Amino acid sequence: MTIQRTVELSESLAQHLDQYLREHPDETLSSLVMDVLEMKLHPRDLSELLALSGIVAESPRNASERAEDLV
Repeated sequence: MTIQRTVELSESLAQHLDQYLREHPDETLSSLVMDVLEMKLHPRDLSELLALSGIVAESPRNASERAEDLV
């Protein structure tokens, strides 16, 4: 089942949207809106990626306190 919605855009945003769709002919307005809504409504859990990259949420020291000496 699909549902149709009406959306009001500013002139500037509508122009940017038109330009984007011209530059990406494989995308439609519907596919673009669905992709963006999916990202906004169901954000990805990036905790595993952050752990893999070595980014830590907490640290015993501030990086400005010669953190290289702690290794």
